[in-house]
Amino acid sequence: MSHLDRRLSVAPMLDWTDRHCRCFLRLISRRTLLYTEMVTTGALIHGDQDRHLRFDPAEHPLALQLGGSDPHALAQCARLGQDWGYDEINLNCGCPSDRVQNGRFGACLMAEPDLVADGVAAMKAAVGIPVTVKSRIGIDDRDSYEELTAFVAAVAGAGCDALIVHARKAWLQGLSPRENREVPPLRYDWVVQLKADFPALPIAINGGIRTLETAAGLLTQLDGVMIGRAAYEDPWMLAQADRLIFGETAAPASRYAVLERFLPYVARELAAGVPLGNMSRHILGLFQGQPGARAWRRHISENAHRRGAGLEVLTAALPRGREACCIDPATI
Repeated sequence: MSHLDRRLSVAPMLDWTDRHCRCFLRLISRRTLLYTEMVTTGALIHGDQDRHLRFDPAEHPLALQLGGSDPHALAQCARLGQDWGYDEINLNCGCPSDRVQNGRFGACLMAEPDLVADGVAAMKAAVGIPVTVKSRIGIDDRDSYEELTAFVAAVAGAGCDALIVHARKAWLQGLSPRENREVPPLRYDWVVQLKADFPALPIAINGGIRTLETAAGLLTQLDGVMIGRAAYEDPWMLAQADRLIFGETAAPASRYAVLERFLPYVARELAAGVPLGNMSRHILGLFQGQPGARAWRRHISENAHRRGAGLEVLTAALPRGREACCIDPATI
């Protein structure tokens, strides 16, 4: 089984971490583990596998997150993920949305640890790549530490290779998905205690982490840190990840160099019929906090969805940095 360095990862985020987003983030950090959006087992078994599973080889290391609860279906989809070349299969036991609950997957599965364990065991038997679980610390009134440890013991006993814990519980009724990311209090201490109680199980923490400095501090007690919206809204925070988290010495590329390297990908996808807006929406935060960032976002937002929009929309929007003149769409 291949070893994955889990010290830092970007969370699976529905409608955000698609293949275009991941290709862009990979240009900023070579080492950070990336995750797909959650893909349901039904979508893979009965839907368009190419649309859901296709990715660029440059995206590695890359994990596929599955949503489902039937062990046989999970095993079938885990095999698909392995066959397509993913480095890890992750089971979603943390999403609290009504749609996910109605499908009997996501956070509601924390109430059925034996079923989750059966799913993990079935996937482990089907593939030779790591199988992991992403969970909350509890749901609704089932939020005691004892219930959390029972869940972790079940999945660990089934062979789970790593656990990623969003350090908030989820309210399945009464809170929106967004409120579930903000309202329930963070309990980092519970996740740290889990590591003490399950020392052989790699454990990563998720929830409310907005800086690499915070991530580095948490890594003194845990095996990994997963960052979500902060990395999407300000992707340049990952520019120092390879140095600060993974110990590399090479200096990161500039923002302009990252964009220049992204343009050939955009050109290729445009030629394949992908609308510019599908890709440009993921790079709006590239110049976050820099002079001209607001004009950059506004220009792209207003022009990327126009018929025939191409690379010139991105280059015309560039903040007037010292390297901006180096980017010429005519050379792509």
